[in-house]
Amino acid sequence: MNSGGGFGLALGFGLTPTAVIQVTNLSSAVTSEQMRTLFSFLGEIEELRLYPPDNAPLAFSSKVCYVKFRDPSSVGVAQHLTNTVFIDRALIVVPCAEGWYLMCFFLLF
Repeated sequence: MNSGGGFGLALGFGLTPTAVIQVTNLSSAVTSEQMRTLFSFLGEIEELRLYPPDNAPLAFSSKVCYVKFRDPSSVGVAQHLTNTVFIDRALIVVPCAEGWYLMCFFLLF
């Protein structure tokens, strides 16, 4: 059984566990610092990207965040935050393939 939190091995697809999560349904008021504070309790964060970024000139109705943990086992723990109300919205936390968050950046902007 896959204890790393990624869905590939647990389902038998032969995929390696991911260390990245995608967090959606974020309030437009959320900041990178708030996201880092929330998820740093679950494991060491290697990289965090919030879209649109804190300094975006336009207002958006919601944001999306990608968090890359040093240890893939943090992904499984982070998924337990799904439906947790943060600021004014229920978070949706799912595993995300490595590198996918970089492709999403180019699609969004």
